Amino acid sequence: MRKQEAEKVLESWLNPVLGFALKRCKTPEDAEDLSQEIILRVYRALLLRDDVEDVSKFIWTVAHNALCNYYRSASKNMIGIPVEALADLPAESAEDAEEDAETVERLKKEIAYLSGLQRKIVIAYYIDHKKQEQIARELGIPVGTVKWHLFEAKKELKKGMGKMREASSLKYNPVRFVTRGITGSLGRKDVYDMFGSPLVQNLCYAVRDTWKTVNEIADDLGVSPVYLEDEAARLEEFGFLKKKGDKYLADFLLEEPSLDFLRLENDTYKAAADLFADELYARLTERGVLDSPAITGRWKTDKNFLLWALIPYIAACSGDSVREMKISFEEAATVRKDGGTNIFHAQVREAVPEEYEAMNGWFGPCWNGDGKHILWQVGSEWSDNLQERAMNYQEDAAKILALYEREQQEKLSVDEYAWLAQMGQIVLDSEDRAQWQIVVLDNQQIREELLAIGTKIREEKAAEFRKLKEAYTRAALKDLPAQMRKMKEFELQFLFNSDGRFVYHCLKKLVNSGKLTPPPEEQKKAMSTLIMPA
Repeated sequence: MRKQEAEKVLESWLNPVLGFALKRCKTPEDAEDLSQEIILRVYRALLLRDDVEDVSKFIWTVAHNALCNYYRSASKNMIGIPVEALADLPAESAEDAEEDAETVERLKKEIAYLSGLQRKIVIAYYIDHKKQEQIARELGIPVGTVKWHLFEAKKELKKGMGKMREASSLKYNPVRFVTRGITGSLGRKDVYDMFGSPLVQNLCYAVRDTWKTVNEIADDLGVSPVYLEDEAARLEEFGFLKKKGDKYLADFLLEEPSLDFLRLENDTYKAAADLFADELYARLTERGVLDSPAITGRWKTDKNFLLWALIPYIAACSGDSVREMKISFEEAATVRKDGGTNIFHAQVREAVPEEYEAMNGWFGPCWNGDGKHILWQVGSEWSDNLQERAMNYQEDAAKILALYEREQQEKLSVDEYAWLAQMGQIVLDSEDRAQWQIVVLDNQQIREELLAIGTKIREEKAAEFRKLKEAYTRAALKDLPAQMRKMKEFELQFLFNSDGRFVYHCLKKLVNSGKLTPPPEEQKKAMSTLIMPA
């Protein structure tokens, strides 16, 4: 039967069903509850069935079955229930029992949609059969508050039982964060672990564009709100969700690029790498800069190893003079409870074009300074230096810098040398003398000379870079939720500069052309790593 037809049929039965319940229930409140349950059952059945020939007979059968359940639930207090009423009740069929079981399960699900305190009170009172005074003592609240919450919960349960809860596609087609990253400093909390759960990822996606309550998120995901309350509160506490009243909104950069955008992104970065990578390689290898005595390290004579460090560094850090900064990091980043200050970004996507470069194993650029020196690194599919210790990067970097500076003045302990060797920063020769494997820029002059090479290329290609940036920026901001725009606008200021994707495409282009050779195993932990004066 159609919805409108079922509603029309039931309109004339509301009062007779209520009268039936009033004659047989102990209280008017019970009668109201019972009549609503009867009408809801009949309504649901009429929507599913087209074979109800005698509506009157069907309604009274449902009514008697519902009344039977009412008496059964009240059987612990049988005083006042007429014996003849029980005797006249028909036996419940298997179909009716199944329907009743479904109703009970639905009621249990609706309890989950109550607030945390109401849920505790309802379970304690109706399921655990505790007295209101005991509940009040256990929760440390007045008895009057318990009564009020029971009254409010009853209204909410009625409302929920009459509502058709529809899950979104997230219930059967959940999203997955295919990338996760940080711009800024990490705190003590492992944010990668925090977002490792599919439940958390889909919770955040559900509130990417729209403010929603926990109950609304639960409907979208097709799960009980009980599983979401603590997660939502935790994400809000650490600044990944905003909260307004009882509604939440994602407050980090969560992108959902289309296939068209991914094609544009791939083509744009390839074009940018075409403008820069070969020219940078040529100027580094043809002008003798690699032979500078200010560039040191164990692999000083291995030009390929030097280029694996210098090319990504120059690609990321040159061109400050041609970069326009309108939004500061402080304006775009979130100061988090765990001590981190960062922009967290993640991406969901259903598919990627075949030709799309996925940046497997990429991490960075990363840098850390102590006022005297800077440690600069990237991790990639060609290296083995960062990916497994991302959360410890800042601590490890600070330790490497401190040991490097001490080692210039004195011999380190055996344990300290062993740790540096394990990290791939040094090797010990046959006489236990340390050799730094990473590339070291000894002075500020060589650093500035290297960056000037990259800046010169950018200035020469400024018009081409600008055209690529403008088209890409428009596309990147087009469908982004308003609360995420400033974060993205900040990151776009570094497009083709301190931009991991640009660095990756430069390296990929040079590897594909054979100009850069993937390093041997013994070099992988020290790859693409520099120490230089601050």
